[in-house]
Amino acid sequence: MIIGNYPNLRLRRNRKNDWSRRLIQENTLSASDFILPIFLIDGKNTKQSITTMPDVYRYTIDKLGMIIDKAIKNEIPMVALFPYTKKKFKNNVGSEALNENNLVCKAIQYIKKRYKNEIGIMCDVALDPYTSHGHDGLLKSGYVLNDETIKILIKQSLLQAEMGCDVLAPSDMMDGRIGKIRKALDKEGHNMVQILSYAVKYASSFYGPFRDAVGSKGLLKGDKKNYQMDFRNSNEALREVVMDIKEGADMVMVKPGMPYLDIIRLIKDKFKIPVFGYQVSGEYSLLENAIKNKLINRDAIIESLISFKRAGANAIVSYYADRITNLLK
Repeated sequence: MIIGNYPNLRLRRNRKNDWSRRLIQENTLSASDFILPIFLIDGKNTKQSITTMPDVYRYTIDKLGMIIDKAIKNEIPMVALFPYTKKKFKNNVGSEALNENNLVCKAIQYIKKRYKNEIGIMCDVALDPYTSHGHDGLLKSGYVLNDETIKILIKQSLLQAEMGCDVLAPSDMMDGRIGKIRKALDKEGHNMVQILSYAVKYASSFYGPFRDAVGSKGLLKGDKKNYQMDFRNSNEALREVVMDIKEGADMVMVKPGMPYLDIIRLIKDKFKIPVFGYQVSGEYSLLENAIKNKLINRDAIIESLISFKRAGANAIVSYYADRITNLLK
């Protein structure tokens, strides 16, 4: 509440000089606020561009060193691994997710062997990079089966934990999977592996470039509306979050990010739990294309990222993470 009246109170006084504006700013950004997504591809000595995501690439595992070195130097706390899975490894049940020699498993081992605990590793728990139909779980008559999918997700989680993953991030939106995964982890001695639940993942139109990046573009049969959330709903988001907290989630994610800043704020105010926002591929590509076509300038990037912090996000998954140090200068 503002107490006082014009002309005694002039809010513009504090905005007159740069030094004053910096002293009273309410939200700031640093590299420690970011999680860097990395797309993995099979092969050797390859850095492959992604046409739908300017300046974002897929990397072979032997190229990860230069990415991780830079991330550590810039004080990025964690990377998130996403595989580009070749069609020959995809099937109806996503069995490649349980292959101990899949791209994610090999990348975890590479990073842990070389860097120990210098940087955190976040792994996606879902089947969509591995299924021939593009869905996050087992599909039957157009419907993704809940309990049957969870059984596979538990195995995927245990495998990634055994390989050395620090933070498991179930993004599948199956009911009850957090509790089942937590119980299985604890039983197998992985009680210190963290769970970042994609508790609030909307059925969104902003995911297109990501599906291109992981090789599921054009494969999706139908849509994901019978398990991902309706973008019209906010109370439902709170129900999803409270369910996951009770089941053992250490942190929660809201995805997409910018269209759902109100949801981040609701969760933060209600539960006081660490909340992360994902500035998804569609958000990133819209910004990049607008900048390229000179519709907006690059200052819009920081403006967009600050909006997450203003909404209450503890951290941001963003494709700008590898450039954040330069962007903040």
